[in-house]
Amino acid sequence: MIQLLKENPLLLLFLVAAAGYPLGRIRVGGASLGVAAVLFVGLAFGALDPDLSIPEPVYQLGLALFVYTIGLASGSVFFSSLRGKGLQYNLLIAGGLVFAAVVAGLAHLLLGISAPYAAGLFSGGTTNTPALAGAIEHIAARGLAEPALSEPVIAYSLTYPIGVLGMILTIFVFQRIWKINYTEELRTTPEYNAGLDPLQARTITIHSAPDGNVANLVRQNHWNVVFGRIRSGGSFGVVTGQTVLKAGDLVTLVGTQEALDEVTRALGETSTDERLEFDFSRYDRRRFFISSAQASGRKLRDLDITGRYGAIITRIRRGDVEMLPHGETVLMPGDVIRAVVPHHQIEGLTRLLGDSYRAVSEIDILTFSLGLALGLLLGLVPIPLPGGVTLRLGLAGGSLIVSLILGALGRTGPLLWVIPLGANLTLRQSGLVIFLAGIGVRAGYSFISTLLQGSGLTILAAGAAVTVLTSIFVLLVGRLLMKVPMGLLIGILSGLQTQPAVLGFSLEQTDNELPNIGYATVYPVAMIMKIVLAQVLLIVFL
Repeated sequence: MIQLLKENPLLLLFLVAAAGYPLGRIRVGGASLGVAAVLFVGLAFGALDPDLSIPEPVYQLGLALFVYTIGLASGSVFFSSLRGKGLQYNLLIAGGLVFAAVVAGLAHLLLGISAPYAAGLFSGGTTNTPALAGAIEHIAARGLAEPALSEPVIAYSLTYPIGVLGMILTIFVFQRIWKINYTEELRTTPEYNAGLDPLQARTITIHSAPDGNVANLVRQNHWNVVFGRIRSGGSFGVVTGQTVLKAGDLVTLVGTQEALDEVTRALGETSTDERLEFDFSRYDRRRFFISSAQASGRKLRDLDITGRYGAIITRIRRGDVEMLPHGETVLMPGDVIRAVVPHHQIEGLTRLLGDSYRAVSEIDILTFSLGLALGLLLGLVPIPLPGGVTLRLGLAGGSLIVSLILGALGRTGPLLWVIPLGANLTLRQSGLVIFLAGIGVRAGYSFISTLLQGSGLTILAAGAAVTVLTSIFVLLVGRLLMKVPMGLLIGILSGLQTQPAVLGFSLEQTDNELPNIGYATVYPVAMIMKIVLAQVLLIVFL
């Protein structure tokens, strides 16, 4: 059987994935490993024979797909977060990584571990392959040969699994100690709970004519609702920003119950006799898939759907989240919109939006491949630093930075960079599974053999200290001092670790997108800092 797996690495890959994925669904004490279980199944397979392996380009492809799709989906969130609290989160991560480097340096001084071992256990304890590559390159540039060149690799292979498992266990323990309810936490965090409360429709009767048009009313009162149809006297239409409401008008509203109640109290009362939202004599209520290139990646304001078609969009569903549209809302491929549209304009609006389920299931191979290629090229660029140090962002760092930029841009002229959410999630999950299976099999035999060596336990303990103490430091500072929501904080911690497996576990725990936001916010800074700090350890102690 082992010989068969040696000769057929793709068979090995899919066996590891098939065994690990269901194993990750098993819940123990209310928690599960999720997709991170694939890594540990890979370690078990890899420990069977030193020649068992999955080709490096295969799991590198998985890593590139995972990181690139995360960046595309999170680009706009990342750059907007830097204008708010994102800077604080990145400073937290910077402090945490300096703390990790100090722990690795203390291991060198107190335990007699060589500087190359210290750089390797720092890289493994923070699970960062580019940092390891930077350390090896620095040692080679210093003209050192074996065993200095192999020591970082040995320490890395031993501490990497502990870097994953230790972080996961720390998160698991602290969420139990603090009795975290992720659903309630999201509900009580206004800036992150969009889409949590269901949207409703209501018809109200205007009692007193307010001053100004609807756009001014919404702006002055900060109402988060969408005005839909209006019946004023004997005429029917849709509300625009320039509409002036008059006493006796019937108007439909869409929003959460709390928002609808606020607007109703200010303008009139709920209409119980007439419900315009159920009147289809002049307008139809339709759902459309956003699948056309001319609509995807564009702001609603630029499409001018009301001016061109006399229609109005009342809701947008993106994945599992339903949200209210605004002028600055950018339509993404795969969005499902609900529109109120005149009967004779349905065909024209369909042509604009696309409304093709098949097209929504596809990706633009040109822009997807071009974006990935740009990311890989950026990762290869050498960046000179003071002291003769040269670093490279590597495959993951380059792909992430490029995808964050492209995700924020959305489109450049005719080139649409973003991809449908369904396709994004499928590629993301597939890439993560391939990556975890590959590195697990690769590290499995080294993990066991190094553990049994005389210095193995010392290196293992030092690597565990780097991981666990750093994660505790970040959790305590982030939760107790900075008051960061736990769902966001464990995503930030996953980003510090630049570790898809920890992010996968975090997503399993929260069952929402907060960890992805935290991960994307700090990942680029964490990646670059770890590449630099691994080499700083060698500069200081070698």
